[in-house]
Amino acid sequence: MCGILVTTDELTDPKAFEAGLASLADRGPDDGRILSIGHGTMGFRRLAIMGLNEEGMQPFVRGGSAAVCNGELYGFRPVKKRLEEEDHYTFRSDSDCEIILPLYEKFGTGMFAKLDAEYAMVIYDAKEGSWIASRDPIGIRPLFYGYTKNHRICFGSTAASLMPIAEDIMPFPPGTYYKDGVFTAYTHIELPDAMIHDDLETVCKGIHDRLVEGVLKRMDADAPVGYLLSGGLDSSLVCAIAQRHSRTPIRTFAIGMDTDAIDLKYARQVAEFIGSDHTEVKMTRQEVIDALPEVIKALGTWDITTIRASMGMYLLCKAIHKDTDVHVLYTGEISDELFGYKYTDFAPDAQSFQIEAEKRIRELYMYDVLRADRCISANSMESRVPFGDLSFVHYVMSIDPSMKMNTYHMGKYLLRHAFEKDNLLPHSILFRDKAAFSDAVGHSLADDLKALAEEKYSDQDFKAGCAKYTWHRPYTKESLMYRDIFESYYPGMDRMIKDYWLPNQSWQGCQVSDPSARYLSNYGASGI
Repeated sequence: MCGILVTTDELTDPKAFEAGLASLADRGPDDGRILSIGHGTMGFRRLAIMGLNEEGMQPFVRGGSAAVCNGELYGFRPVKKRLEEEDHYTFRSDSDCEIILPLYEKFGTGMFAKLDAEYAMVIYDAKEGSWIASRDPIGIRPLFYGYTKNHRICFGSTAASLMPIAEDIMPFPPGTYYKDGVFTAYTHIELPDAMIHDDLETVCKGIHDRLVEGVLKRMDADAPVGYLLSGGLDSSLVCAIAQRHSRTPIRTFAIGMDTDAIDLKYARQVAEFIGSDHTEVKMTRQEVIDALPEVIKALGTWDITTIRASMGMYLLCKAIHKDTDVHVLYTGEISDELFGYKYTDFAPDAQSFQIEAEKRIRELYMYDVLRADRCISANSMESRVPFGDLSFVHYVMSIDPSMKMNTYHMGKYLLRHAFEKDNLLPHSILFRDKAAFSDAVGHSLADDLKALAEEKYSDQDFKAGCAKYTWHRPYTKESLMYRDIFESYYPGMDRMIKDYWLPNQSWQGCQVSDPSARYLSNYGASGI
């Protein structure tokens, strides 16, 4: 995970720019560099993952042009070989991101649709005197933009990095590139070209093969790696696939409350079954409360679901960073949005299911993807998300949604059935009912946070506090607590988040005010 900061305004205060770049030190603890170029400035903070030597340091410069990128470009080795053989390009490092400038020279902005990658990048084109920025189709890697007082655009990995030099800061839209003042969508990964109507076994084989490939291509790293393991279906599958293809035990990590953690026992079962080198971390109520402000600062959000689910993940990543040499963490995010969550059992029809899935994939960069990136990168590690593999996402989104609806009395049946014959996991794990992550680390976590808010605000304080906000006004004391903390770090910037991440309120059975799935009537055995 790295951090980038770019201003296209030559009048930007150098000290302010340095302060913005310094805020990215957690994302890039290994090295930092500032380059003045093309009436602007590029800044880079490095966490070395691919190409660990000095030659892999960015910005990369070629013929007066330059590029900075926070990302992983999968399959870059054959691309690099073709550029060497066909275009006689000489590379000076083992970094995957060094292929960006030669690809841009060859394909221009058409290169973005060709990348199999998760990335955020900025390019300065010396021939045209243009600034180009782009972000991957799902938004797995963060990118924000804002404008200087001279109305010149700036780009940064976090909103906080832009605050010293820019105003009107907003997330850069995924699947989009910017050039010459225009934002252009280069892909809509969530929209299928055509629906797949194959039989169950054919569809499940497609799911199986693409997920395995998504995991394997992400196992290319020059730095030590680890795997987050909740004991739920998604992270367990990622870990099991990786272990099946590893010569030595992979390192898995799980966290739970010290009183009522649901998933620790299941994570332990998975670790024992696959033979991983497993570590458990337990957290207390006081540790959760003490960490709340720093978690919200790292996240840059006021959303209830995201904050609750981040508490355990953040504290686990903090422990991993403190006690190990791990630089890369694999996670199980994005599966829910593709295959359905507890509330999508209430979808009235297949078309509604599909529309909801498309909406969730389109907005993920503000919620679960944001959570994974910030919890991991704030602790100086890089996240990798196999369920976000572009081929896998596009394939699953193309499956006839009537097959993905829960007509099997078991959510995510297609994903479970796809791996039923592999013996990767115990049957009890593969077909275990879904538990929400913020609940699975312990029901008391959310309850403790609610109790803290009750202590903090009287009913009168709550009413007055909510009245301060016009954008998606807080509606519980807990949500007001989060918004107030957010506002202390990001004043007047609450529109960076579109809405609360809640079940579809228009569906019968989903009219709940608390985002936890345990308030849905079909939660069932999920919390056992």
